Amino acid sequence: MLIDHENNNRGLIDTKEALSLAESLDLDLVVVSEAKEVPVTKILNYGKFQYQQKKRQNQSSRPVVKEVRFRPNVGTSDYQIRIEQAIQWLSKGDSVKFLIRLRGREHQYRDRAGELLERIAEDLNKVGKIQLLDKRSLIVQIIPG
Repeated sequence: MLIDHENNNRGLIDTKEALSLAESLDLDLVVVSEAKEVPVTKILNYGKFQYQQKKRQNQSSRPVVKEVRFRPNVGTSDYQIRIEQAIQWLSKGDSVKFLIRLRGREHQYRDRAGELLERIAEDLNKVGKIQLLDKRSLIVQIIPG
């Protein structure tokens, strides 16, 4: 079974004929599917085919972690926007990591940052599961639930 370079089905063709057709177009004859009775072959650029397969494989196997950084004195509107974004990301299947950064005198109010982490975890508990809640590093990671 042969599929040509323009994705037209040529039907059952002899292997030698298919090879000569591929060589005349300066392309390769590639077995796409090895069926029990009739293998499916395609005339295409093999290097490009390998590249696209590798790219597809890397895209599908890569877990996506979105990162959101907060300061401990974040405003309510900014907080709500980030929580809504996180809900959208979690519904898509991405995991979300929240970091709280402290600078200078903010280190005196580490308890506020811990409370903010708990508030984030509580707000996103309905759409995701808490994978990591580290009050020492001020990180909470939530995966889709």
